[in-house]
Amino acid sequence: MPRLPEAAARRLLGSARVARLASITGQGRPHLVPVTFALDGDRIYSAIDAKPKTTRRLQRLDNIRADGRVAVLADRYDDDWDRLWWVRADGQAAILDDRSRLAGPIGLLAARYPQYAGQPPAGPVIVITVQRWTGWSASPVQAD
Repeated sequence: MPRLPEAAARRLLGSARVARLASITGQGRPHLVPVTFALDGDRIYSAIDAKPKTTRRLQRLDNIRADGRVAVLADRYDDDWDRLWWVRADGQAAILDDRSRLAGPIGLLAARYPQYAGQPPAGPVIVITVQRWTGWSASPVQAD
């Protein structure tokens, strides 16, 4: 199957419940973490939330502050290989930590994840402006 059309790639990524965020360490190594996210057009939002972490000084935030180039990857695995797909969104990330700018992205996340409605993330929020959509599907996927 050929590359997914951009609209289909965007729709499939938006349907995924979790994705992986890849950033670049100061030593040039990839750093990959699973993230919850909300998609709004060509912007992807992911918040630092209250789930237990070993530190609040997170590697992904340090990486983005130093080099905003990132990729977000979501996929579907199924034992029926005709249902396999993956989508990657390459873009430029920034960190929103100004409280006045967090309400919109956190509202999108809360609408997507009920856990955030009861306990909204305090932030900061990572905002990724997607510059390139890439994807593959084992079967034809209709774009909306």
